[in-house]
Amino acid sequence: MNVGRVGVWSNAPSLAAAAVFRGQLAEIEELGFRAVWYPEGAGKESFSTAALLLAWSERLVVAPGIANVYARDAMAAANGSRALADAYPGRFLLGLGVSHAPSIAARGQDYGRPLATMRAYLDAMDAAVYRGHEPAEPAPLILAALGPRMLELAAERTIGAHPYFVPVEHTAFARERLGPGKQLMVEQAVVLETDPTRAREIAREYTGYYGSLDNYRRNLMRLGWEEAEIDDGGSDRLVDALVAWGDVEAVRARVAAHLEAGADHVCIQPLPAGDFRLDQLRELAPALLDL
Repeated sequence: MNVGRVGVWSNAPSLAAAAVFRGQLAEIEELGFRAVWYPEGAGKESFSTAALLLAWSERLVVAPGIANVYARDAMAAANGSRALADAYPGRFLLGLGVSHAPSIAARGQDYGRPLATMRAYLDAMDAAVYRGHEPAEPAPLILAALGPRMLELAAERTIGAHPYFVPVEHTAFARERLGPGKQLMVEQAVVLETDPTRAREIAREYTGYYGSLDNYRRNLMRLGWEEAEIDDGGSDRLVDALVAWGDVEAVRARVAAHLEAGADHVCIQPLPAGDFRLDQLRELAPALLDL
C-alpha cells in the first residue's frame, strides 16, 4: 500500500456536504497526495464515508483516522474492512481508536479502560465470522496510539500507530516504543499564515478543542508540558509546537522534522478545519511531496 511520505488529514469528509468534497478529491490526486485521512466523531459514519471516498477517487488510499470502536461492534468493523478491501484492493487502511469519554457519553455508552477495551476489540475482530468473499489482501490495521502501552499494543497487533495532536518530540518517543518495522503515521496541523497573531488565532481553534480532552492533555503532560500551558487554547509555546504555521518552508521544515524523528508518513491538516483547504494544499504540495 503506497500512502507516500505525506498525506492529507481533514474533517471535511466527516462534516461537509458530499457535493463539497466530492470534486476536490480529483484535485488532491492530481496534486500528488496518495492518502486522505478523516475522523469519526459526531459526523458521518466512518465506513460509509470510506466507501464514498474510494468510489469518488481513483488511486487515493482512504484511511479513517480514526474509526471509533464504540461506534460499531468488532464483527461489523472486521467484515466492513473485508468488504472495502475486496472492492478496492490496496486502497483502504483501517485506523481504529478508543476516542474520548465525552464522545462516548454522547453515544449513551460508558467509556471503558482504553487499553483493555482496545485489546478486547482486536480479539473480537480476529474471531469474527465472515461468510463473504475474502479479499486477496486484508486491509492493513493501525491504531490511534499516544501512550507507551497503547503504542506497544499497536506494535504487537497491527502495522503501527497513528498519533494525533502531537509535537515532534512525541514522534521520537513513539518510534522508540513501536520499534523497527512498524509504521508511524503522524497527523500534523498546519496554517499557511506568516503573521504570528493571526496564525495563532487560527491554531487555537484547534488546540483549544483537543487540549481540553483528557487523553491529549495527559499525553502532553507525559512529555513534560504543564497544565497551565495547555489551558485556554495553549500557550504560544505549546501552539507553536503543535501547529506548524508560517510560510511553505516553515511547514516543510516541521514535516521533515517528524520524518527525521522516525515517522514513516505525515498527514497534514490545513487549518481552519472544515474543508480540505485546497488553496493551502496547492502551495504546499510541491515542497512536501519531494521529502
